[in-house]
Amino acid sequence: MPSSEFDLVVFDWDGTLMDSTPTITRCIQAACRDLGLPVPTDELASHVIGLGLRDALQMAVPSLDPAHYPRLSERYRFHYLIGDKETVLFPGVRELLDELRSRGRFLAVATGKSRVGLNRALESAGLMRMFDATRCADETFSKPHPAMLQELTRELGQDLRRTVMIGDTTHDLQMARSAGAAGVGVAYGGAHPLDQLAALEPAYCASSVAELREWLLERV
Repeated sequence: MPSSEFDLVVFDWDGTLMDSTPTITRCIQAACRDLGLPVPTDELASHVIGLGLRDALQMAVPSLDPAHYPRLSERYRFHYLIGDKETVLFPGVRELLDELRSRGRFLAVATGKSRVGLNRALESAGLMRMFDATRCADETFSKPHPAMLQELTRELGQDLRRTVMIGDTTHDLQMARSAGAAGVGVAYGGAHPLDQLAALEPAYCASSVAELREWLLERV
């Protein structure tokens, strides 16, 4: 059997493990409507997924006075908490994580969610004990800054050169590139299209969880 390429597998959460892109997009738009702000298109609202909430709202509504970010954030969280119960893991994700765990690989999450939001999502999905470490946007620099990956590898004593970052946005792939880790794009999440992911020349682009599983299990 050939030697493995990766010891640490880091996943984005929304749009990569959890099928939440449509919910987040709708919640951003609903928050803007609540405050009488210009409503971003589906494309723009989904493009900011993966960033920290403040950065995401700034990009989605560039005309908004920064003094009003907290109010918009509150309306977003209101709508998300209502729609959060509708989100589920992509089919095949749980089985993939179980198989990676059975092979003794380190697993981590790097997400634009807040710590409170990620913990709630992990508990709801029954994955609180699945990951060796997690990093959220309110704990460090937001993507695409490399800090999340740098901190995760330091915490777990791992080598960035043997780390792979898997995500559905260009923010994830830019973070991986800046950190010196491998990047894998997933196009099934719906946030960023395949051509935008491929333009960053990741190690691989997967169109389904099944494709991701096949590629990943050959390398861990």
